[in-house]
Amino acid sequence: MFDQARPYALLLARIALGVIFLVHGWQKFATMGLAQTTAFFESVGIPLAGVAAPAVAVLEVVGGIALILGAALPVFGTLLVIDMLGAIVFVHGANGFAADKGGYEFVLALAAGTLAIAFSGGGALAVDALWQRRRAAA
Repeated sequence: MFDQARPYALLLARIALGVIFLVHGWQKFATMGLAQTTAFFESVGIPLAGVAAPAVAVLEVVGGIALILGAALPVFGTLLVIDMLGAIVFVHGANGFAADKGGYEFVLALAAGTLAIAFSGGGALAVDALWQRRRAAA
């Protein structure tokens, strides 16, 4: 029974994580704006903030969509984990673990969940799995 549920559990986790990244990336464009995002990146000491801010925003939007679709999961999953490690190092780490105090709890959960999805095959309806099936059939 659990083997039959696994692909759907991965699908739901993949979509949830993808939506979170997509929304956070979109906020960097639409809510905060790239200028304010860049200023924040500068204030926390992120190197090359003028490059990093739009790169992170694009990564989170495109990576979120990739997670939702289950496309290029090892690539985007790894990049998003690195993104979250950067968030821990530059923003949340000094605040301790608890998320309610600005700590790294939530960011660590995003990184761990994304890492698991990145190397799981993505579950049901993952584009990566569909491509692999097409290659095997060819």
